[in-house]
Amino acid sequence: MRLDAHQHFWRYDAAEYDWIDDRMQTIRRDFLPVDLAPSLASAGLDGTVAVQARQSLAETEWLLQLSDTAPWIKGVVGWVPLAQNGRSIIKLLDRFCPHARFRGVRHVLQAEPDAYFTNSGFNEALGEVARAGLTYDLLIVARQLPAALAWVDRHPSLRIVLDHIAKPLVSGMPSPEWRSHMHELARRPNLFCKFSGVITEVLNWHWTPELVRPYFDVVLEAFGPERLMFGSDWPVCLVAADYVRWHAIVESFLQPLTPPERAAIMGGTATAAYRLNP
Repeated sequence: MRLDAHQHFWRYDAAEYDWIDDRMQTIRRDFLPVDLAPSLASAGLDGTVAVQARQSLAETEWLLQLSDTAPWIKGVVGWVPLAQNGRSIIKLLDRFCPHARFRGVRHVLQAEPDAYFTNSGFNEALGEVARAGLTYDLLIVARQLPAALAWVDRHPSLRIVLDHIAKPLVSGMPSPEWRSHMHELARRPNLFCKFSGVITEVLNWHWTPELVRPYFDVVLEAFGPERLMFGSDWPVCLVAADYVRWHAIVESFLQPLTPPERAAIMGGTATAAYRLNP
């Protein structure tokens, strides 16, 4: 099963998507399954993992409803208020887990202070996420990697997927600090990595395959194909490249690998990390 492990849907609202600034006007509109389906077909992909873009229960419900109408949405990473521990979080997980495509949760940690990583309610709730057999998507920026490393060690039984290779500034060769942190994270066997959201971390989005390739090489070396997965970050990626071009660039990076290794990055890893039903 060939998959895009990271994409979003939304009905655009300026107040709810205020991070879409004037430079990103091309994505100030609705993006729905009907908009993505042609690109998936052109790239020869069988499905996607849809990831929350708003921190609301309504978003989680809406994504699951979309997956009912577009069965190529193989998994949904939704949002639940993880700082509410105890009975409240258990009830919410019990509410969503019966849906076969509810496969994970995410809280936007890149917007939180480092102290949030030690928040007791947040960490207790993640214990319930692990017990429910769900995956947690870790969305951070590179400066948060030291705090994230300590946090990962608190949750050895939780499957964790690092989004967007921790969003380093993509400029020249990868920094030694980011490279070291990637290798250190990869020592934790419960942690996976998405090669996604990279070209939007390039200054003014002036990227080339040659600029991006060293960042791919670092995470491939660190995680190996069995814990690395392709993601588009559509529609955010559209400010820097069209879907088919980004997919083709990643496919070109995979050419030196064996067929099983390529198959892992292009779907097998995501299927395992999210326990998707083919």
